[in-house]
Amino acid sequence: MTDRLLYVRLPCNPIFPIGVVYLADHVHKCFPAIAQRIFDLGTIPPLDFNRALDECIDEFQPTILVFSWRDIQIYAPVGGRGGNPLQNAFEFYYGKNPLVKLRGALGGLKVTSAYYGELWRNLGLIKRGLRRAKRYCSDPQIIVGGGAVSVFYEQLKTKLPVGTIVSVGEGETLLEKYLRGQAIEDERCYVVGRSQPRPRLIHEQPSPMVKTACDYDYIESIWPAFDYYLQEDDFYLGVQTKRGCPHNCCYCVYTVVEGKQVRINPAAEVVQEMRQLYDRGIRNFWFTDAQFIPAKVFIDDVVELLEVIAASGMEDIHWAAYIRADNLTPRLCELMVQTGMNYFEIGITSGSQELVRKMRMGYNLRTVLQNCRDLKGAGFNDLVSVNYSFNVIDETLDTIRQTIAYHRELEAIFGADKVEPAIFFIGLQPHTHLETYALDKEILKPGYDPMSMMPWTAKKLLWNPEPLGSFFGEVCLQAWQQNPNDFGREVMDILEQRLGKADLETALNAPLPKQKNFPPTMAEGKKLSPI
Repeated sequence: MTDRLLYVRLPCNPIFPIGVVYLADHVHKCFPAIAQRIFDLGTIPPLDFNRALDECIDEFQPTILVFSWRDIQIYAPVGGRGGNPLQNAFEFYYGKNPLVKLRGALGGLKVTSAYYGELWRNLGLIKRGLRRAKRYCSDPQIIVGGGAVSVFYEQLKTKLPVGTIVSVGEGETLLEKYLRGQAIEDERCYVVGRSQPRPRLIHEQPSPMVKTACDYDYIESIWPAFDYYLQEDDFYLGVQTKRGCPHNCCYCVYTVVEGKQVRINPAAEVVQEMRQLYDRGIRNFWFTDAQFIPAKVFIDDVVELLEVIAASGMEDIHWAAYIRADNLTPRLCELMVQTGMNYFEIGITSGSQELVRKMRMGYNLRTVLQNCRDLKGAGFNDLVSVNYSFNVIDETLDTIRQTIAYHRELEAIFGADKVEPAIFFIGLQPHTHLETYALDKEILKPGYDPMSMMPWTAKKLLWNPEPLGSFFGEVCLQAWQQNPNDFGREVMDILEQRLGKADLETALNAPLPKQKNFPPTMAEGKKLSPI
């Protein structure tokens, strides 16, 4: 029987499903005769999930179902799942008013119910798809991957149907080998009920591959709902320019999911892909790299890409990305403005150089400031989102004051209305240095369930330890009460009112301590081009 591949993107926020798109594109280039279909439940109303999935399977009759699962963990300072998880948790754990604590408990119950409901629903959709496909194929194959699966693959091995291939990280070479009938044991995967995930499976390096421009004429032909993402003028569509991240940031799982070797997509291929979307009316692009400029060794590649974009004639586009601002150069700043960058995010985490070092983030805060001045001087006048994660490791009142001083300097550079502080409290994830730290300090016990939302586990995974945990809880609750629509700026204002701010030079200077929880190691990685 000829293989027929159905890609099912499980429900999540309406974010362009670039992982599924790239998988289907790769398979088509390797096996042009294989029939494929993309079915995105992100475009379907929740009450219609089951019916729509059944109808799609009945029509297409797949032999292989590839499920993409993007989200599981929910700790974030934003709305969703029926409420704001961070606010609910802080009201419950830190609220002094009994009514506020009760509201947090009820909100948390609602969020927890929604979380487990989504977990069971997605597992149910996978099993439902398998049952339905058996009407047309005696032994359909299920493959499950995506961001959520890559992080929680060990926990999912008891929840998925026997025989499911669980893919960790990138799936192109795994799927290609499977379709060729080759052994897949050396890929980052395992088969539920038939093999166990290897120890440290996620830390293995992905298989190398060459990434060429996605063929959107083909994607449009196999994806009936493709136009859904072309309707809104302000919607940013994803384009990937590289994979991998060479850094060791203590809380981040990107570096293990994508691997430390940064693999560059050729600039001409990236722009050819953008041009296809541009010709369909898209003017806003999000570069989906873990980091757009991951290290200085890759600056020339980014310059080349932006020069090719500048020469492409796509003069009315805008783009955004996660950017390590320590790697900017005057030439890069000019090209960023010239090619239409109108938003970027920098995850400095702390404005204290001491804490930046302890969290293994590998950058110099003074350099970041100078590069931001260069960017402003080049004409950048749009929004900057600065991610701060308070209370991660060894936070003190002094380091908070340093972060405030640093943030005020960023406001002085770009304008206070252009700098948006995004306040996060880390959701502790498996396979990170922070997890190792928590286990070593006996904050977590071996064998804990990282997918648990029970209050006694969730409070530890939503990283806000004492002695400052209650203080931050009180500050955040005050900010939500006073200005919920501008939470980040309100938190900064309250912190400065209560603590004052340090001298900027204090924030930028951090003598090397004799002993360090996290040594400041940062692997640059080997430059590989193309991927």
